[in-house]
Amino acid sequence: MTSAEHDDRDGEIEFLDSIEERDRAEEPEHDDDVEGLEIVDEEDLTDEERAEYEAWEASQGASSDAAALPTGERLQKVMAAAGVASRRVCEDLIAAGRVTVNGQRVDEPGRRVDPLVDRVAVDGVAVQLDTSRRYLMLNKPRGVVSSLKDEHGRPDLSEWTERYEERLFNVGRLDYETSGLLLLTNDGELAQVLSHPSFGVQKTYVAKVRGEMTAATVGRLLRGVELEDGRIAADDARVVGVQGGSTMVEIVLHSGRNRIVRRMLEEVGHPVIELVRRQFGPLNLGTLKLGRTRELTSHEMNQLLTLARTPENARKRPAKVRGGAAQRGAPRRDDRGSGGGRRDERPRRDGGSRGGGRQR
Repeated sequence: MTSAEHDDRDGEIEFLDSIEERDRAEEPEHDDDVEGLEIVDEEDLTDEERAEYEAWEASQGASSDAAALPTGERLQKVMAAAGVASRRVCEDLIAAGRVTVNGQRVDEPGRRVDPLVDRVAVDGVAVQLDTSRRYLMLNKPRGVVSSLKDEHGRPDLSEWTERYEERLFNVGRLDYETSGLLLLTNDGELAQVLSHPSFGVQKTYVAKVRGEMTAATVGRLLRGVELEDGRIAADDARVVGVQGGSTMVEIVLHSGRNRIVRRMLEEVGHPVIELVRRQFGPLNLGTLKLGRTRELTSHEMNQLLTLARTPENARKRPAKVRGGAAQRGAPRRDDRGSGGGRRDERPRRDGGSRGGGRQR
């Protein structure tokens, strides 16, 4: 089938959808089986009969309306809008049985879904259907507080979040003297799951420490060290290099305890000189420059969603997302002060490719 024929096919689907909606709106209501019914004047009904009739009529009207207008949008349409693939390819994925909706396999493209409620996955990888959600990676510099507004007037994350129309907030924290990967989003549910103390998302740090670290010390980190708030062991640790009386060490942890990397390395006799977080779950800082942001690619975003939606982590999802910023319908960030048109200068979503990795 040629490209022109595919375009014609898509146009035909849109046209048929509009015809179906028009027919449903114009279709008169009628009863299929009226033979043998006794015609009774409503005034002749007793109070009990009238109440029974009104209850029946209400139930019939509700069921009729629900049947006449199926809710949601076609699955292949919302998948294409989410950046999975073209609508034609999405239809093929559905037909091949590679798509699930709320955990159930779907093989008919006509299935309708609600992008704000239903959860779709392709080959087991979650897909974000809600295109209003935004996910940014920030390479946070040292000397910046992981807060949207610091009460002591120190540099904070508002320098980056105010550039965007959406109301963004950070997922987790990096301490004041630590640089590296920090996730910013307006997806409150995802943020709370990933930040939950028991979630244990794995994080990779590279630290420059004083002294030459030996293999025995690395072994101590892996076996665990005793701190004032309990024992902690690294998931992985290795020496990257030794130079000029200092050591570069990579350490992987899933703990979210405060200043945990610095305290562990201090305990084994190697105080931290510099500390950078390079990875957060499936996200890697890569070549993102210090102090810059970029949107997550669709692949990165879907990996995060998949991680958060696994059955064992679903139990950690809060019953209710608190805070107006995290909820759908929350007001967008207003202009601050009398900046005079500042909002118009902020980057906006242009409806194009989601992610793309462009740095800001």
